[in-house]
Amino acid sequence: MKHPFSSYRKLFPILQRTAQLSSCSQSALSLPVRRAIDDYLEVWLQRGADWGYWMEQVALARAEFARMIHAEPGDVAVLGSVSDAASSIASALDFSAERREIVTTTLDFPSLCHVWLAQQPRGAQVRFVQAQAGGTRTSAQIAEAIGARTALVSVSQVCFYDGQIVDIAATGRAARAQGALQFVDAYQSAGAVSIDVRAQELDMLAAGAQKYLLGIPGIAFLYVRPTLAQRLRPTITGWFGRVDPFAFDPLHLDFADGAARFNTGTPPMMCACAARASMALLNEIGIPAIEAYLAELSALALEEAARLGLSVASPGACGAPVAKGANTAIHIPNAARVEAQMLQSGYVVSARNDVIRIAPHFYNQADEVVGALRELARLTR
Repeated sequence: MKHPFSSYRKLFPILQRTAQLSSCSQSALSLPVRRAIDDYLEVWLQRGADWGYWMEQVALARAEFARMIHAEPGDVAVLGSVSDAASSIASALDFSAERREIVTTTLDFPSLCHVWLAQQPRGAQVRFVQAQAGGTRTSAQIAEAIGARTALVSVSQVCFYDGQIVDIAATGRAARAQGALQFVDAYQSAGAVSIDVRAQELDMLAAGAQKYLLGIPGIAFLYVRPTLAQRLRPTITGWFGRVDPFAFDPLHLDFADGAARFNTGTPPMMCACAARASMALLNEIGIPAIEAYLAELSALALEEAARLGLSVASPGACGAPVAKGANTAIHIPNAARVEAQMLQSGYVVSARNDVIRIAPHFYNQADEVVGALRELARLTR
C-alpha cells in the first residue's frame, strides 16, 4: 500500500525507532508541536508573562479547530477537558420539568456517563442504550431510545473501546424530531473523521487535543450552535465566560455572546500553543484525505487479524469495515501486560480492559500495522 503522506514522517522522530499506533490514546509527538511548546517556554523565560502572546495562541487554536469542523471561531469555547465541556453544558440544562431524560450508551466513555449521572440530584434520569461491542446497530438503537421526555442525547462519534462509528447526523435528526438536543463526543474522531457541524446540523460537539488532534492533554474545544448558545446560561463558569474578562468586575455576572459563555477559568496556554501547531498540520493535509487513508489501514488491519486468527472486537471482523474508525480492537487476555510487551518489541499500542487497540494515524505505514498484529499474534499464542 502506497503511503500518501510519507514526506510527513520525518516530522515524527519516534517513528525512526518505534511504530506508534496509539492515536486512540496519545498520538506521536511532531516537531511542529515540540517547537510550539519550546516557543511558549522561551517566551516565559524571556518575558516573564506575555498575555498578548498567550491570548493570541488560544485564539489561533480555536480558529484551527473551527476550521476543521466547518464552524466559526466564535462558535467554539476553550476548556480543560471534554468532561469540563459536558459539565458546563449540563449545568445550563433544566431537568426539573417533564423533559428530563438523558440518553447515552454503555459504550460511551465513562467520564461522560459520570457527568450525566451527576445530574440525577437535579432531576435528570439517565437512560443507557445497551450497545454491543463490534455492533453495527448503535445509531439505530440510540434513535429508537429517544422520546418525548428526552432532553439530551449524548453520542460518541467513534467508540473508544472498539472504534465503531455512530451516525451523528442520523441520531441528531432523531433528537430534533422529539425536541431534544444532541451532545457529540468527538474525542476519538476529530482529526481522523470528517466533521461538518453545519451540514450535519449538530447542536454541540466537544473534542480534546491529545488523540487524533496530535496535541497534548489539558485542552478541549466545545462547539455550540450559535442560536442555542445564546439561550443557555451555564452555572459552571469563570472569568473567561464574561463579556469582558479583563473588566475584573466581581459584582455582575454577564455572559459573553456565543460559545464564549462556556469558557471557564484561565485557558490552558501551553496546551493551546501545542494544539494550534498540531491542528494547523492536520488542516494543511486535510481531514478527508486522512480519513480515506485511515480507512485503507483499517481494512488492512481487519484482513490481517483474520488471517492471523486474532479475535477482533471491532465492527467488520467478518468482512469489509462497517462503520468503523481507525481503531482496530483485538481481544487480548491480560491486555495491560501485553501492551508493555509490545513496547519492548517496538510497538506503541493502547490497552483498554480486555482489548489491545491498534490505532494508526496518517503518519503510519501499512507495514507498521501488519507488524503490530503479527507481534500480537506471536505474544498471545
